[in-house]
Amino acid sequence: MKFTRNLLIIFTIFSFLLPAAAFAADTKALEQQVQELARQLKELQAQLASQKQIIKANEDLLNGSRRDFQRERTPLQEQVEKTEAAAANEPGALGEGLNFLNNRVQLSGLVEAEVNYSKDYDDNDSSDITLATAELDIDVNLHEYVKSHIMFLWEEDETEPVDIDEAYIFLGNTDKFPLFCQVGKLYVPFGNFESNMISDPLTLELGETRESAIVVGAEYNGLHIGTYAFNGDINESGDDDEIKCFGADAGYVFENDTFGIDVGLGWINSLADSDTLKDILPSEIDDYVDGITGHAILSWQGLRLIGEYLGALDDFKVSELEFKGDGAEPKAWNIELGYTFQIADHETVFALAYQGTDEALALELPEERYLGSCGVGLVDGLSLALEYAHDKDYDKGDGGSGDNADSVTMQLSLEF
Repeated sequence: MKFTRNLLIIFTIFSFLLPAAAFAADTKALEQQVQELARQLKELQAQLASQKQIIKANEDLLNGSRRDFQRERTPLQEQVEKTEAAAANEPGALGEGLNFLNNRVQLSGLVEAEVNYSKDYDDNDSSDITLATAELDIDVNLHEYVKSHIMFLWEEDETEPVDIDEAYIFLGNTDKFPLFCQVGKLYVPFGNFESNMISDPLTLELGETRESAIVVGAEYNGLHIGTYAFNGDINESGDDDEIKCFGADAGYVFENDTFGIDVGLGWINSLADSDTLKDILPSEIDDYVDGITGHAILSWQGLRLIGEYLGALDDFKVSELEFKGDGAEPKAWNIELGYTFQIADHETVFALAYQGTDEALALELPEERYLGSCGVGLVDGLSLALEYAHDKDYDKGDGGSGDNADSVTMQLSLEF
């Protein structure tokens, strides 16, 4: 009984001692963990302080750079603003060049491709496809009263390589003042040569004259007069190489919505300097032969009647230009009627023409030519035309063949 009581006492004491020991062990482990956390926190605080110092140093450096940038930016920005203002008021060379081209220079041109079939006086057939014309025009409006025109021309089998067909300076503004002056390489105002045909009129074949010349004239209310002078390629025998060729022209043009009239007269003291004749005549002739031309063009609604005459006022010496054993006095004319109307909103032109020459056999021009043509505008600037021409040669008694020749030409033309 006593033993049992003692055992119970011992058990009770152990019951209290075991939890206390366990608690003491747990407390010691917890303290160790707390100490470890405190150590890690101290390390983190040290790292944080170091990072703050680095950040502070970087901020100081950045603020210094920002101050330096601002000090440099202010004068630079002022310079940029000054440059932009100067550029706005005074464009640079490129800007000036583009502005000049946009406001002062105009480009235009013409391209003509043709398909042709012909039968000559000897019944020989031929056909060809040609680039008949490639033309580029440059017009420079340098000043209100100063202009220039340059035309580059290429014609297959005619002007290869490219030829400067025209290049002249025009002084004047006839909208504000009637007088004008034109100087350079140009077609002198001798002949009108208006036509609806693909082929050039025979008046042009005889009389067109391109020279380096000076033209002085006036225009006022449709009236125009002018005179011109040049040093021709054909000289009179024994004369010096001087400016001895000259001419004059006058005319009147009026046009309104339904009616138009264009009439003119021209005179030249040396028809020998026309583009055709100077290739046939010798470089020196006995005397200059005067030439005269006149034209009248009447328009009424869609109808257009053209009449033109051009010819010599005297004959050349037989040794210079011969016809039937005597000196020739060449002349040419053109009478043409055209009608313009709309087909499905496409401008269409039908035209008929009768042309002729006299004493022009040596120039290889027909005595008579009959033509018919039809042209249709496909789109703006592009047209298609078809022409038939029937030529009659001079009679055998005149030195010709007395035979006929025919040709058909189709032309696609682009103008811009």
